[in-house]
Amino acid sequence: MADIIIIGAGLNSLVAANYLAKAGKQVLLLERRAIAGGQAVTETFKPGFTADALHAGGQLRPDIISDLDLARHGLPESRSEPLISLLPDGRQLRLTADTEEVTLASIRAFSAKDAERWPAFVAFMREAASFLDAAYRTPMPRLPHVSMSEGLPLAQLGLKLRGLGARDMFRVIRALPMSALELTEEWFESDVLRAAIGAVAIHGATLGPMSAGSGYTLLHNWLNRGGPGHRRVAGGVGRIAEALVAALKARGGQVRTETEVATILTDDQRVQGVRLASGEEIRAAIVISGADPRHTLLDLVGAPELPPEFVWHTQSIKMRGAVAKVHLLTDGNHGLPDGTVVIAPSVRYVERAYDAAKYGQMSTAPYLEATADGPVVSLHFQFAPYALRDSEWGQERSVLERVAIDTAASALPQLKASIREVKSLTPLDLEQTYGLTEGDLNHGQLILDQMFFMRPMPGWSTHKTPIDNLYLCGNGVHGGGGLSGASGRNAAAAVLKA
Repeated sequence: MADIIIIGAGLNSLVAANYLAKAGKQVLLLERRAIAGGQAVTETFKPGFTADALHAGGQLRPDIISDLDLARHGLPESRSEPLISLLPDGRQLRLTADTEEVTLASIRAFSAKDAERWPAFVAFMREAASFLDAAYRTPMPRLPHVSMSEGLPLAQLGLKLRGLGARDMFRVIRALPMSALELTEEWFESDVLRAAIGAVAIHGATLGPMSAGSGYTLLHNWLNRGGPGHRRVAGGVGRIAEALVAALKARGGQVRTETEVATILTDDQRVQGVRLASGEEIRAAIVISGADPRHTLLDLVGAPELPPEFVWHTQSIKMRGAVAKVHLLTDGNHGLPDGTVVIAPSVRYVERAYDAAKYGQMSTAPYLEATADGPVVSLHFQFAPYALRDSEWGQERSVLERVAIDTAASALPQLKASIREVKSLTPLDLEQTYGLTEGDLNHGQLILDQMFFMRPMPGWSTHKTPIDNLYLCGNGVHGGGGLSGASGRNAAAAVLKA
């Protein structure tokens, strides 16, 4: 008998479970797949062909690593890598979150003025990301009624914002609703540099660099990466999940894989436990779901158990995934430089790639991120919308693979000849295999009307639901998005407080 059942063994579920087990709770995680980790998985597609399936890199928040003593449980240190923009004329732009001469020299090749401004921009991004991190730590109240206990953390967050100083305070506030283009135009004159930074802003989101609110996603992704390039984990992002599982087991928690939850059991608006797809029922006083809010509430609980207006709000959560992955096993002679390599030569190029998704079409000139781990090259493809207007993904896989490889090969002439095997993941695969509704990595788009106290929906930003003792901890709630673990940490705190 467990005190708490957690649905899914994704990163946020594992983080929440560890905090709860550390507090003395008996925790049981139920995972549908044969492998724990959710989006933080390193998978072997066939012998010799192993890749980080969905995310090229990731980093838990430092306080989580420290609180849970994950280094002792096998978590290796991550390393920051540069973002390298490959241009049609053969030149490269190399960016890091520092002011080393190699970075400044790379920028100076495109604009001396921009190289002079880069240190000030990095300092601003560091301050802005620090504020966003503080915001993600702050419990969001259920507006419009804010109690004293909820108001105090908000007041402390306001003091944090005020502590940035008048100039940076206004810059941060203005940056959130701005487009990445507008934000970067205030700093830089080079379109190549603006495009590379804009690419960071739209990674994983169905937005273009000209979209309102991509300033917020720029800060979000910069925070999670610690800069423009990914943070890579030795041995793959799956090592993060492995360390969390080891830590949980050491604290007495349990993980059951290949165990699918079919129904969340309720009685008189109070959670009772879960029923598995096998028919087995497991009782617990508290249930936490790491799945996305729409799937949790409409599929596992069911609309008849929920207030009608709440059901409408849940149905209205915007998913709209437009990400695909194409993994390539090569002979090692792929020619990819070390770093997060992007195909984003201009702001217009990236915006046009997004335009295709707006009309239900896969981009034929996509924004790509390419990373290499030995002979394996992974291509992050945007934009490939989950909902295709004139086709379906069962018919478009080969087109996806061809477009991804052709686009990458246009900047990497050695790539095509080196390819030995291809493994692609369409948005439909992300839904069916990884449980990501509409292929959305964030369990709900990170957009202006789905952020902070409006995430996952207005009035329900406290991890609670209308079902007593049913909580949400996944990427779809405040603090979620990426592999930071913040929403799992926050959900555990909410449960323990209650």
